[in-house]
Amino acid sequence: MKIKHLKLHAAFAAALACGYSASAQKGKPLFPDQPGMVSYTFRTSLSKNTAATLDTIKALKITDMEFSSLFGKTAPELRKLLDERGIKCSSFGVGYDDALNKTQEVGNNAKALGASFVRVAWVPHKGPFTLEMAEKTVADFNKIGKQLKEEFGLTFCYHNHGYEFEKHGEGTLMDYIIQNTDPKYVSFELDMLWTFFPGQDPAALISKYPDRFKLMHMKDLKKGIVGNMSGGTPVENDVALGTGQIDIPAVLKAARKAGLKHYYIEDESPSYATQVPQSIAYLKSLKY
Repeated sequence: MKIKHLKLHAAFAAALACGYSASAQKGKPLFPDQPGMVSYTFRTSLSKNTAATLDTIKALKITDMEFSSLFGKTAPELRKLLDERGIKCSSFGVGYDDALNKTQEVGNNAKALGASFVRVAWVPHKGPFTLEMAEKTVADFNKIGKQLKEEFGLTFCYHNHGYEFEKHGEGTLMDYIIQNTDPKYVSFELDMLWTFFPGQDPAALISKYPDRFKLMHMKDLKKGIVGNMSGGTPVENDVALGTGQIDIPAVLKAARKAGLKHYYIEDESPSYATQVPQSIAYLKSLKY
């Protein structure tokens, strides 16, 4: 882990030397805060040595995290490691089945971690996503969200993954899910890549529903890649922010205007050790 730690430090220095800051336009910082991090980015190293990996993350000055796993620990054990490093878990990601059938356990774990949000990122399905699937999703989400809010004071969020943008009426099934879930109990986490990949505009989606999106995954799609509605693409197609196809400044402006609460970097690629520092430097370079 020490070797990985040193590599990340070297990568951070190299990214800064790339001239992101020097090339930034004059003006007010577009992204003045330090970004958060999705644990999935560091999934392999967190599984091997959670404490040392959290040290690496803290060295990047990241203190806000969304965990999608407990990495073999209990929620209180993981919370202790976070507290020792001044890192907070603001969102806890779980699978659809656990959210629906183990809501009590999920709520208890989220509270133990100190999270305010519980997130689901995938609706189990086979083949194209259909209206029937969307109808069941809406009913389940309203049920999950109500229990988490009323029993634990937690906000339930759904993270889009691309397949929900099948056409429906004048819009898409994602529109259907947003419009038919109860705003009191269901909110959303926008994933930049999984909105852009199926041909949608992430900034426009936030602007269309400014009160529904609370969280964001910041990630970029490799240039030249043509998307679809499968909800999947090779992890190598995740690239450092600002080096891919997505108009990230436009998305961030819409998100700021809508008042999103947490912005997490998620980099699924095997090159995350070099790309994460590049992404942080890029965000710091952005100006209005």
